[in-house]
Amino acid sequence: MKVTDRLVIIPTYNEKENIEAIVRKVFSLETAFDILVIEDNSPDGTADIVKVLQKEFSGLHMIERKGKLGLGTAYITGFKWALENNYEYVFEMDADFSHNPEDLIRLYEACAKDGGDMAIGSRYVSGVNVVNWPMGRVLMSYFASKYVRIVTGMKIHDSTAGFKCYTRKVLETIDLDKIRFKGYAFQIEMKFTSWKFGFNIIEVPIIFTDRTQGTSKMSGGIFNEAVWGVIKMKLRSFFTKYER
Repeated sequence: MKVTDRLVIIPTYNEKENIEAIVRKVFSLETAFDILVIEDNSPDGTADIVKVLQKEFSGLHMIERKGKLGLGTAYITGFKWALENNYEYVFEMDADFSHNPEDLIRLYEACAKDGGDMAIGSRYVSGVNVVNWPMGRVLMSYFASKYVRIVTGMKIHDSTAGFKCYTRKVLETIDLDKIRFKGYAFQIEMKFTSWKFGFNIIEVPIIFTDRTQGTSKMSGGIFNEAVWGVIKMKLRSFFTKYER
């Protein structure tokens, strides 16, 4: 059952240590949000925990997939479901508390009250706000965003951020079937495409805290995709019409 016009999409793979806590936290917020879990056949029983929670929370939904099919495809699946079910504000958030659920309200208000078409929970718009990451990873992430700014021309400080709010019109405008990236470069491509369509993108400063439970899904291949993919993405944009 749809409780509100705000939907938080949470992709999961082996998140049994976090999923119940994150679900309960989101549903405890003063502003109401529904949740859609995109579950990639976690062998640790994440889906079973969600099914138990669904008996308690009518706004908790889940799509189970056959395996790990990539972060990008998880969100695209969620976006299409959100549009079919008439949500106006659609959020991306990790299951591991690296994104503070309290900040969902600030992202929502950036769109609903401040005129944003997309709001980004930004680690770098006001300095470097990252907790518990090794310095090497902080530098890699920070300079990856700098690199994307140089190549694409976007004036976004945190182009790889995965904590976002989209308004419905953004997701309706973008041809989701033409989004090419499957890994973390998906985050860059969605921002770049939104920017090329002329949507108003607001960066909301957040503090990112690395997970304390479960294991990270980050790998070196993800950054290789981003480095070369951004150049290809920029080149393709010269031959693409962005009209709405």
